[in-house]
Amino acid sequence: MAPTEVFLLAILIIFTGPYLVWRLGRTDYWAPLVVVQIVGGILLGPGILGALFPGYYAFVFGAPTLGALNGIAWWSVMLFVWVAGLELDVGEAWKRRRETGVTAGLALGVPLIAGSLAALVMLRFPGWRGPEGAQWQVVLGIGMACAVTALPILVLFMEKLAILRAPLGQRVLRYASLDDIAIWGVLALILLDWQRVGRQGGFLLGFALATWAIRRLLRAIPENDRWYVGLIWLAACGFTADWAGLHFMVGAFLAGAVLDARWFGEARMDRFRQTILLGVMPVYFLSTGLKTQWGVGGPAVFAAAALLLVASVGGKLLGVAVAGRVLRWPKGDAKAIGWLLQTKALIMIIFVNILLDKKIITNETFTALLLMAVASTMLTIPMVAPLLRRDPGLAKRGF
Repeated sequence: MAPTEVFLLAILIIFTGPYLVWRLGRTDYWAPLVVVQIVGGILLGPGILGALFPGYYAFVFGAPTLGALNGIAWWSVMLFVWVAGLELDVGEAWKRRRETGVTAGLALGVPLIAGSLAALVMLRFPGWRGPEGAQWQVVLGIGMACAVTALPILVLFMEKLAILRAPLGQRVLRYASLDDIAIWGVLALILLDWQRVGRQGGFLLGFALATWAIRRLLRAIPENDRWYVGLIWLAACGFTADWAGLHFMVGAFLAGAVLDARWFGEARMDRFRQTILLGVMPVYFLSTGLKTQWGVGGPAVFAAAALLLVASVGGKLLGVAVAGRVLRWPKGDAKAIGWLLQTKALIMIIFVNILLDKKIITNETFTALLLMAVASTMLTIPMVAPLLRRDPGLAKRGF
């Protein structure tokens, strides 16, 4: 079979399988399509499909096919993270800085501590730390993975719950925006390379100057041109950040974070994000699934995932509950906000993919974190939807 035919067969499998499960199984309430696609990536990986049908797996997902799929996956996830950076509204968070700072700080800090403690427990046993990872990098990386809020998936879920543009939705976006900045800041710290610190400093200095120039340029050109120039800016930032040793995902996020979303149009940006999720992100989910391994032992991986799930969800709910008590929120606000902010999925998967690529964690640690991300994300809508039905005024409460 020709290489193009094998590639298109892989694409056919990637898009068809998850869609059929999602639509025919009517999983949308507890497992939206994006979650089914992530699980599909795991099932199509070496741990499941590769173990059951090694010959077929090697035929469909051989080196030439994987090379093509990886290129699509890299670019698609860069686009996705760029849009996530665009959606940050730091200005609104600054206007309400006390409330936003207290909530975002506790919502990030408590699960970070809980996740770090869980990591210390895991590191008492072999097989969880990567060959290039220092203990502090593994602990901080796992802790931050437990604290992450997936801003783009949170937006999708709040659209589904019809609260995105409501006061409650805007509150949650403010909290998640600050946490998103912290995530990428911590990642840059973990990836700091003292042998290339001069190059990294040069990147940050050059990026600051280039940001001034690109903002002036984008203000001066039509909206259609802004999108095209924005993609050039994205590719340049990703390349230079990777060259500096900070990883292209850090560059992709920074490329969006320094631009203003209003320059690109809210409705058009929503359509662009949906198109990325529909057209190319399933390929990224597959590439993620191909990295899942069970070498430490299946039960150990599932036990680690359960420990991380408790640390992640419990820490997030506790942190937001403390914030609600400090800020004297009405009854019910903290519970709803806590469940929304514990959404993981894509951003956490991107985060731990980078740790795996840099050999800071092992494939088994990655698999445990991936299972935790899927489980926590599947909990969000089933937990929040009943709260909104019982308290119709909840969505209308600003702060």
